[in-house]
Order: sequence, then structure tokens, then C-alpha cells
Amino acid sequence: MSINRELNYREFYQREHGLLHSPYEKELEFYAAVSSGNIERVKELYTPLAVEGYGKLSSDPIRNIKYHLIITIALIARFCIEAGMPTETAYTISDIFINRLDESTTKEQLSDIHRETFLEYARRMQKLNSGEAYSKHILVCLDLIYDNIYKGVRVQELADKLGLTPQYLSKLFKQEVGVTISDYIMSRRIQAAENMLKFSDYSPLDIGNYLNFSSHSHFIYCFRRKTGMTPKQYRENYFRMRRSENTYDYEEN
Repeated sequence: MSINRELNYREFYQREHGLLHSPYEKELEFYAAVSSGNIERVKELYTPLAVEGYGKLSSDPIRNIKYHLIITIALIARFCIEAGMPTETAYTISDIFINRLDESTTKEQLSDIHRETFLEYARRMQKLNSGEAYSKHILVCLDLIYDNIYKGVRVQELADKLGLTPQYLSKLFKQEVGVTISDYIMSRRIQAAENMLKFSDYSPLDIGNYLNFSSHSHFIYCFRRKTGMTPKQYRENYFRMRRSENTYDYEEN
């Protein structure tokens, strides 16, 4: 069936059965409320998930909702970026919720994720718009750290790119973020290591090398100091928990 023929058929079928998509203006109003941090308006405009209210992207109802949610989360992340949310923050929040919905198996779970996603973005945008946001220098600094997390970056390099002295940048960063630049970079490196241990097959040795730790023993020391476990213990503990959850779900079903 050609695209034009299928398009005509679907438009006719959707009109006849009342399966039209949500009005574009209504979607824009909702996204605008989220990206402006207007939580009360978000709650007013929020519509619970309903399979019948979406276009058909899959014959499977759950997969259909997932596809629409992925599109919606991606769009709201971009609306929030346009409204001033740090790019990496917006995209990482998007990744977190898309990973959660990917593992979900019921409409109830997806509905919870749907609501939680918009409230999370709205709360952060409310804080951003209340004057508690980071200065431009710190926003750029955070983006540079994200971009170079796997290669490693020093305070001097960050200061040079921002046209600031290392002393001034360090003071500004501590005032706004609440931790030193070095501590922040280390926390992000450990966070990246945690994700790689969870979602990749790389060995702890490879992960430490990939994240530019000076040695494997240094990686283990820093990781244990942050998480209370060695990288190997962390991975084993994560998969043990996942097996327990899967066993519980199986018994429930």
C-alpha cells in the first residue's frame, strides 16, 4: 500500500471512529506550561494515558503507548532546553525515564512514568525560573565537564575555555554548585562507571581505563569511597537485585 493510499485510509478510519490525535494547540500549551515551570497549569492540562487517545504506532497497546511516550519525552526535553535547562541535564533526564518505560510491562507503570516525567521537568524549570539557576559560566562549565567526562578535564582547561582564572572559576563553582570542581568531576566519573557496570559488558578494568583513572587500584579506591563497594561487587549486587525483581514479578503473574 502506497503512503498516499494508506494516509487517506487512516484519516478516514480515524475520523469515522473518533480516533483523532490531540489538538496541536493543546499539546503546545501543555509543553509551554512544563517548560515555564508552571506546575499548577501542568496538573490542570495533564491527561492520563489512554490507548484510544493516541495514533496507532503499534498493534500492541503497551508498545503503542511506549512509542508515544518516547516521542513526548524527547519533545519536552527540547522545550525545556529552549527555555534554559542545561542540555545534558535535559537529555539525561530523558534517558532515565525512557529506560524506565522500556522496562515497564503494564499500563499502570507507564502512566506513573508519564506523570512523573512532566512533574520532574516542571519542578526543575520552576527552580530554574525562580532565580536559583546557575550562571552562564557555570552552565558552560557543566557542559564542558559532561562532554569530556570520558577523556578527563582539569580545572585549568575549563578556566582557559571560559576565559577565567582557575581561582575565580573554582570559587564561583563552589558557590553555585555546592561542591568543588574536582569533587563534581569525580562524582560524574563514578556515575558513568556505575552505568557502564549496569548496562555494558565491559570489565571493571576496561571501564577504569576508559574513564582515564590513573590505575585500576585507583579506580577501585575512588569507586569504593563513593559507593561503599568495589566495581565487581557493585555489578554483582545490581544483577542480584535484578534477578530478585524478575523472580518476584514472575511469581506475581
